[in-house]
Amino acid sequence: MATNIARNNPMIMASLEKNIFEHISLMSQEQIELEFRDELIQLQQMQQMAQQNPALQQQVQMLTQKIEGRKAVLIAEMMEEFMKEEKEITSQFDNDPIAKLRSRELDLRAMENQRRKEQDQERINLDKMKAMMNQSNQEEKLEQNEDLANLRADTSIQKTVLSKTLPNAKDMMPNVEIIRSGNE
Repeated sequence: MATNIARNNPMIMASLEKNIFEHISLMSQEQIELEFRDELIQLQQMQQMAQQNPALQQQVQMLTQKIEGRKAVLIAEMMEEFMKEEKEITSQFDNDPIAKLRSRELDLRAMENQRRKEQDQERINLDKMKAMMNQSNQEEKLEQNEDLANLRADTSIQKTVLSKTLPNAKDMMPNVEIIRSGNE
């Protein structure tokens, strides 16, 4: 676990821990077989007789619980020892300057990625605002063009109506002779 390969690869670490847990289980089973050699033989005999004699079933359960309880205590002790050793090994990681540099590098990359993400979001928001403003300007121009077209149409209609309803402009003007002064 203390090697660089294992420290830098979570898959290897997980495999090592799984293997260690299996060994702890096997070691506790071996210890039980040594401590309870006579009881295990007696348990096997009692299990065979318990099928014929139900009164022995309670004794079989009590003996089984006693053995399993001891196995649980052994596993807990071994796990505690493993945890202490693992903590000691992993505390060495904290003192490793290369690991600290890599950790810092990962933190900086994460901060840079976050900054880029925020910039991209701001750029997207700005583009959306520009698009909305352009659309608004286009709509205003269309409305203005429509208003101007309506005014031109109204003016044209009014001119047409005026030209039809009013007599000729020449007829309406008084006949005025211009007298020129001077040498004519």
